[in-house]
Amino acid sequence: MIRMSESNEETIKELSSTQLSLERTILSHERTMMSWVRTSTSLITFGFTIYKFFQLELQNRPPLQGAIGPRQFAVLMISIGLFSLMIATIQYRVYRTGLRRRYPGTPPVSLVGVVAALISLLGLVALAAVLFRL
Repeated sequence: MIRMSESNEETIKELSSTQLSLERTILSHERTMMSWVRTSTSLITFGFTIYKFFQLELQNRPPLQGAIGPRQFAVLMISIGLFSLMIATIQYRVYRTGLRRRYPGTPPVSLVGVVAALISLLGLVALAAVLFRL
């Protein structure tokens, strides 16, 4: 039976505590990023849905007179969704880079970044469809 000294036990507890704190911090950043992805997805899909709904609804009618039409509203909503996702991704990357500098064992790639990139592509396709009236 190997007996550890008290200082070794304290070092192991400290390492475990630090590692668990790091994992909690990483997961917290990922949850926040996923919240931004969810919000951005809602804005993008809401904008595109508004555009398509009014495109079908007003097909044989004269254009609406007003300060902002459905197409402009859709472009605005999709743009806000893309912009918020871009800002959230930049913030997430800054936090991840800081953690990697302080703790070299931090994984460099996260699934959240991949999901954010895919949603950005979806948003760009939706924006192009609205802008080019597809």
